[in-house]
Amino acid sequence: MLSNESAPPPAFSRSNSQASMDSTSMEDFWCEVESIKESSEDGSEEATLLEFKPADEGELEAEWLQDVGLSTLISGAEEEDGQALLSTLTRTQAAAVQKRYNTYTQTLRKKNKHTVRDVRDIFGTSDSSPTFETVPVSPVPSNGIQLPGQKPVWKSVSSNSCLDCGLDKGSPSVTEELSYEVSFSESITVLPKTQEWPKNQRFKKEDSALPKFIVRKSRFGLTEVGDLSPEDMKKIRYLSLIELTAFYDALGVELKRNRAERVRGRENGLFGVPLTVLLENDQKKVPGIKVPLIFQKLLLKLEETGLETEGILRVPGSASRVKNLHQELEAKFYEDTFDWDQVRNNDAAGLLKMFIRELPSPLFTVEYLPAFITLVEKISKIKLQLQALHLLIMLLPEANRDAAKAFLQFLKKVVANEGKNKMNLWNVSMIVAPNLFIYKGKRANQQEMQAAATTAHIVRLLIRYQDILWTVPSFLISQVRKMNEAAMNNSKRQLMFDKGVRKLLRRKTMERERPERPEGAVTFPPYLQSDIPEGVIRVYAPLHSKVSMAIQLNSQTKAKDILARFHCENSRSSSQNMRGQIQSLHEIGGNIGQHCLDPDAYMLDVYRANPQAEWVIKPKAS
Repeated sequence: MLSNESAPPPAFSRSNSQASMDSTSMEDFWCEVESIKESSEDGSEEATLLEFKPADEGELEAEWLQDVGLSTLISGAEEEDGQALLSTLTRTQAAAVQKRYNTYTQTLRKKNKHTVRDVRDIFGTSDSSPTFETVPVSPVPSNGIQLPGQKPVWKSVSSNSCLDCGLDKGSPSVTEELSYEVSFSESITVLPKTQEWPKNQRFKKEDSALPKFIVRKSRFGLTEVGDLSPEDMKKIRYLSLIELTAFYDALGVELKRNRAERVRGRENGLFGVPLTVLLENDQKKVPGIKVPLIFQKLLLKLEETGLETEGILRVPGSASRVKNLHQELEAKFYEDTFDWDQVRNNDAAGLLKMFIRELPSPLFTVEYLPAFITLVEKISKIKLQLQALHLLIMLLPEANRDAAKAFLQFLKKVVANEGKNKMNLWNVSMIVAPNLFIYKGKRANQQEMQAAATTAHIVRLLIRYQDILWTVPSFLISQVRKMNEAAMNNSKRQLMFDKGVRKLLRRKTMERERPERPEGAVTFPPYLQSDIPEGVIRVYAPLHSKVSMAIQLNSQTKAKDILARFHCENSRSSSQNMRGQIQSLHEIGGNIGQHCLDPDAYMLDVYRANPQAEWVIKPKAS
């Protein structure tokens, strides 16, 4: 982390990463740091304290096990979710869990706090250094489970067949393909062990210095974070932290973690209020909103009038005007009496940056940021940096993730208008980095101040590759499916041995044999009945005039074909409820909670991966 209490370090104290820049390439960064310092000194910003407490030995491992959903290993209770999670781990992921658990147990034994369960009792192994039972590592289709004898099918490059992350036409001609089929940590293990990574990094400020990546769609399409249910995204976060830890272990880089003390923040108002509190208040006015209204309005103001303003974000607004506007917004925003026409573009940019800095908890949570800075300093390959950053994005809380996505989309538009606003990718990254990674009340040490160029590079990766970063890796989705299946199987086994349940089932069976139906009995609709032939799905569309349809699948049937068929059948009698809404096909139940399917997903493959699912057409969550 950086601190606004520190002035720009002298040239002799700059790190290798900073020295790799010419003298002017970091000038905007330090000017922004000075601007932030001045705004806090004149009282225009309220103090926000972010303290970092040192961790006792063993506490970090205990917190890590809780954060990945394995608190059962600490409590000793046998929880089905923990068992299901362990059953899905790859070899490198299992090794990462085992390493942390061993460290935790050894630390507790040294402290003699209490009796610790032997790992042999938990995992059923005879060796004192147990190993987890892992799942075989093989390519898995995007969003699905690997089927016997099936290989991922890649499509040729077209506008809809891949994610193409490039901001300008000057991108390098060499394109590198990213694969989500095998976990990142398992891919690292095939690198030559003798490979040495350069210690000193040189960040080239030219936009064209960044490689161009594409993620081709498999037959299962691609999945964004908003396409999965909150329950499944919680499991994605568990698995992402395990995978991130395994990834660092495979690279030989220590995964350090900050322990930030929770800052309560204000419970009302606009600035200095936690994102979750803002959303709770705003959702009373606009149900279902995912990004705070004030943050949306600031972004919208700049998008409507400020994208072509020369030096936008870099040129500061008037400190006195920004202070007055801040106070006026606090008083008038929710009354809808604030006059946005009076706000100059540079002042609006100042308010936007102030809002981000005053968040009680940073927009990009701080726990693993030092670890990522260390990785960037030690590992030169952009692909590996991007994979680590991808997993860090998966770890973000939902409120932070949604706000960060809106912010990065805005920054991408700023860069797209470089011809008029004179703000290229590196310029924007230098200005944004201090606002994301500087916190009041915390003094930066020399090492953190030396990471200035690294933090700007991180922001550059976030902006450039944001479309990739908000795509859920398919190997994580496959593990979620397996985790859900394992949990269901555990529940079935428990029911089989429950005598009370068996007696209840016998009684219910006798009741079904009676000719008369009990009053209030429920008849399931046809789309929920199971007597459907193999390869045929019953699709339910509650907002259409024709609410259900049986569809025979073949190897070429896509989700968008089913949507088109319903649209054709209902085009003449379109429901008023669905006009103006984007309809999507959803996979619900079975081994997934809820999954909005990619229009290019091949339905026969998805059906075979989850034959117990229900298929529903409804609006996609915005």
